[in-house]
Amino acid sequence: MERKVRVIGVDPGTVSFDVCGLEDDQVFCDTTLPTAEVGAAPQLLVEFLKSTAPLDFIVAPSGYGLPWVNIQDFGPRELFQYVLVDSKERKPPSLLKGMTEMIKLFKETDLPVYFMPGVIHLPTIPEYRKVNKIDMGTADKLCCAVLGVFDQARHYDIPYEKTSFIMVEVGGAYTAVMCVRDGKIIDGLGGTYTSLGYLSLGAMDSELAYLLGNFDKDVLFSGGAAYVAGRPDLTPEDFARLSQSDDRVRMAWEALMEGVVKCVLKEMAVLPEPREILLSGRLCRTERIRQELTERLARFAPVRRVEGIAKIAKEAAQGAAIIANGMAGGKFKELVEVMELKGAKGTLLDHLYIKDTDRLREKYL
Repeated sequence: MERKVRVIGVDPGTVSFDVCGLEDDQVFCDTTLPTAEVGAAPQLLVEFLKSTAPLDFIVAPSGYGLPWVNIQDFGPRELFQYVLVDSKERKPPSLLKGMTEMIKLFKETDLPVYFMPGVIHLPTIPEYRKVNKIDMGTADKLCCAVLGVFDQARHYDIPYEKTSFIMVEVGGAYTAVMCVRDGKIIDGLGGTYTSLGYLSLGAMDSELAYLLGNFDKDVLFSGGAAYVAGRPDLTPEDFARLSQSDDRVRMAWEALMEGVVKCVLKEMAVLPEPREILLSGRLCRTERIRQELTERLARFAPVRRVEGIAKIAKEAAQGAAIIANGMAGGKFKELVEVMELKGAKGTLLDHLYIKDTDRLREKYL
């Protein structure tokens, strides 16, 4: 009897590292680990993955994305693109520091670890949409879109190549919006290029960037709705509750919600008539937030929360497991082929046209 394809997908979230495992198309692993613990002790995740062996393919936490790099081929050039942190960073965010340590630990194992692309690496997006972009959706956001293709095909009993939707991924830190047509991602607004996120300020006014000057990476993890509310540690559940009684929280609420609507409208310039608008992400697990987004977006297309394959792991981990299965030649091989994920290529700095482009490429690549 032929052995079943056994894979793992990992999502490195701001709040939790989620792990989803598939044996063929059956979930055998569905769990979550606190990000703070993994950041402080990356060996926790590595040892957990070793305990699930044998495995055919692992989609590891992939940061901004790399076009299918095996752990043994991972070097300094890949490390920069993985975390997008300058070597002279004065105060690297603890999560990124922990993920860097994780690379070293993975290299010491014989686990089949691979790093997957981000949205900008995909051949299904026209070159002109990539102009002066870096973040069109990190690897975990791409995973959410993959789960969306699977889910819509299952929900309507249609082929993968007939799927069409706008994916709204409202994570615990960043918000991203992506377009899928004919089963392929054709555009994306990444978390640092989109509207206000829950923790992140999203796209930064260029004049603000100028005034900040040489700022640290952790600035990008600030300025979001929770910061606008004046309570960076506010949970999404309390955020939803207080938005009905606290004026400052209400202002943050409006900024977040209206920002999502604006991003969806922007993507409708690319995909005017989506079959659906799909919701995913940490904030969409809070009922009132999900209801508010549904009500505001329903005038453009039917709105539905993505229905995944697991109960605990977030959507990105589930999508990563589906991708891992397809890359290993399993039951989701067709999905990977339709989305042209294997055709990913290039670097994050390939599409820049500013005056310092050559200097940036020479410095970092």
